[in-house]
Amino acid sequence: MDWTSIYLKTAGLNVFILGTGEVATRRANRFLDHGANVKLAGNDLSSDLLEKGAGLYSTDDVDELVEWADLVIVASGDGEMSDYVSKISHDKLINRADYPLKGNVIVPTSFNIGDIEISIFTNGKSPLMARQLRKKIQSIITEEDVLEIELQDYARLKLKEVVEDQKERRKYLYEIFEDEKINELIKSRQIDDAKLYIDNLIRGLK
Repeated sequence: MDWTSIYLKTAGLNVFILGTGEVATRRANRFLDHGANVKLAGNDLSSDLLEKGAGLYSTDDVDELVEWADLVIVASGDGEMSDYVSKISHDKLINRADYPLKGNVIVPTSFNIGDIEISIFTNGKSPLMARQLRKKIQSIITEEDVLEIELQDYARLKLKEVVEDQKERRKYLYEIFEDEKINELIKSRQIDDAKLYIDNLIRGLK
């Protein structure tokens, strides 16, 4: 496989999307929701996208739009225009929604459960199976897993204040993860009590 997963900071990113159809709209919403500046070239935009700050432009402006963009997304049914935009985007990050493997950026199916974001990429072989795998993963991640992440983050920040060695912090984080009292508090959704319990454990390390 020639691809590896990586997360891109999208706040303030300039994203140009060729197309205004269903796929283009999904891409636009995704990047707008994560703080990007988004301009689309096509026929019309939904009021929702306009309210979020997206801009609508003519396909006559694609050269200027590509020059403006940090990331170019091709999501148009116009094959000739798609190929042209891809050609002039040779030095840009480019996602081809029509032919993903022709670009250099993949926008995989992804979903959030609390602070957990999970992305699935089948190397372009089966979008249908990506959706099926998404359903399976969603069914096994529980609210308790999400709460455990919150407590681990809380404990990690607290430990940084008193334990300099990273390996030592990791050892304590495992102990907190396996602590029966904390697990009982998570099951009963007593998160504030769990944090107080962690505070007392860490206080004992000083």
